[in-house]
Amino acid sequence: MSSFSFLVVIIVLALIFDYINGFHDAANSIATIVSTKVLTPFQAVLWAAIFNFAAFFVSKYIIGEFKIGNTIAKSVNENFITLEVIFAGLIAAIAWNLLTWWFGIPSSSSHTLLGGFMGAALAHAGALSKGGFSVINYAKVIPTFLFIFIAPLIGMVIGFIITVIIINISQKANPYKADSWFRRLQLVSSALFSLGHGGNDAQKVMGIIGAAYIYYEKQRGVELDFTTFVNTHLWVPLASFIAIAIGTLSGGWKIVKTMGTRITKVTPLEGVSAETAGAATLYVAEHLGIPVSTTHTITGAIIGVGATKRLSAVRWGVTINLLWAWILTIPVSAILAAIVYYILKLFI
Repeated sequence: MSSFSFLVVIIVLALIFDYINGFHDAANSIATIVSTKVLTPFQAVLWAAIFNFAAFFVSKYIIGEFKIGNTIAKSVNENFITLEVIFAGLIAAIAWNLLTWWFGIPSSSSHTLLGGFMGAALAHAGALSKGGFSVINYAKVIPTFLFIFIAPLIGMVIGFIITVIIINISQKANPYKADSWFRRLQLVSSALFSLGHGGNDAQKVMGIIGAAYIYYEKQRGVELDFTTFVNTHLWVPLASFIAIAIGTLSGGWKIVKTMGTRITKVTPLEGVSAETAGAATLYVAEHLGIPVSTTHTITGAIIGVGATKRLSAVRWGVTINLLWAWILTIPVSAILAAIVYYILKLFI
């Protein structure tokens, strides 16, 4: 297979991963709005998909850059990036995403992609008999690791605070009217969260495609940085945002059940609080250029909202199982990617 053909395969795989990411993470945007019956499941995924795609215009024309894509593209030292490394990382990421979706576990698509990329690069370094320490760009990766724990905590704290404020403000309100208002507001909060989800997650695939394309051009003697790549190949961000929006339309109903009902029961008021808290966390992360998990973020926000009633309102057994899935995602994806890389090298 020629290098160009391999590059095309990688781009197609990356967009397939993006699609899977969409239906895997659809639950993050719509779980609370479906569980509170504000929208039907189909209406909810359509609503989320529209704002997933609209995030392209926010990133491109309001923020003015794709910081998260750049972070992913530079998470591995460019001396250890090859098309085989990226291919192996993508295969591992797709496998782990499908496995966790099948069992209804809301794991992080971001971290499985990052883990796969790093695991394949480390395997490549081992094959070259070079030290693994210099493979990873720690300045990019360490903040991402830290936000595995920081993002859900931020979501939890903001969710708790917003809920307490809203409850105190609306104490004397007519319960029926208040519920009606919060149902309307949930449309706004879920749209904000979907914008954050699209802006955060679609960029990760852009980063992987960018890393592959920059490597391909380098082999042809052309030096290219990520910003120039995006500006001259606008079809890449467009395709990435379209793929995640179509994936969201497909829905991820098993994970909707976990997120919408199994962690804690959610009312429209609490749905507004959780989605607003999750959206705020995602916007902060995008501003900092840190790829965070929308899954972790909204889960933390839902827990924070549930804790305002009483700590026992949160089903901690389910939450602890989710935490284990989060912790295992990066190392398991890295190991899978290394195995795929070694198998691939037997045939190439």
